Amino acid sequence: MKLQFDATQEYQLDAIKAITDLFKGQPLNKGDFEMEIALPENQLQISSDFVVGNNLVLEEETILKNLQAIQKKNEIEQSKELDGKHFSIEMETGTGKTYVYLRSIHELYKNYGFKKFVIVVPSIAIKEGVVKNLKITQEHFDMLYENPEMDFYLYDPKKRGLLKNFATTKALQVLVINIDSFAKFSEDKKGKNVIYQDSDWGIPIEYIQGVSPIVIVDEPQNMETDIRKKAIENLNPLCTLRYSATHKHHYNLVYKLDPVSAYDLGLVKKIEVDSVLSEDAYNEAFIQIK
Repeated sequence: MKLQFDATQEYQLDAIKAITDLFKGQPLNKGDFEMEIALPENQLQISSDFVVGNNLVLEEETILKNLQAIQKKNEIEQSKELDGKHFSIEMETGTGKTYVYLRSIHELYKNYGFKKFVIVVPSIAIKEGVVKNLKITQEHFDMLYENPEMDFYLYDPKKRGLLKNFATTKALQVLVINIDSFAKFSEDKKGKNVIYQDSDWGIPIEYIQGVSPIVIVDEPQNMETDIRKKAIENLNPLCTLRYSATHKHHYNLVYKLDPVSAYDLGLVKKIEVDSVLSEDAYNEAFIQIK
């Protein structure tokens, strides 16, 4: 049995457009840049590696104007500043949040040439769900976007070499990683995650940092501690796109589909709370204290 996806859901298209419109003015096919990654001294190669990354040419002032125009259209309070290029999308549970951000990846690639994306998740369960969604939507997106050359990876500390491929390949690349895999980067080598440790081909995290990925944060309310926020910042993101139904902080909110709006659109069922006791029932035990 194959799952069928409806590509015409207006509320999902509105959420996707809210993201793509942030970068209005960014020229197509100007998203690439090459950056040299220095190899360790004992590396047995003649040349260093070059990574292919995202390159944002828009000024922050332009992005802020784009943001304010989106917020005005979506009847959201306008931001006075970019707040570190963090953008929030609020979508009620069960309305296709994962589909929206996966399709946004394809739209950003199609419209602006951005091709390096990192999806950060707070738990193993969500990580498995995202990977499953990448697999089951692949054929759907291939049809919508004319078979783009694309790879997606699940970060595995035992296969760190995949990060080198992620960074040096010119095709659209999506990396899924659990926050706990890169949250520990203290100077104490014993406390570091493997991703920060040197290898015979370099330090893995530097290959992610070198491409300035667009970082998608799934359920960001679970990543608001100082350590986790610093870890995400340490990925050197071009920007972060934060998707949740229950944000703790709305960093530059661009789209909002709250429970009331979702119910009005018929996307979720009405919830009522009923008592197990009948109303006006007077046959219960009676106690009188004298």
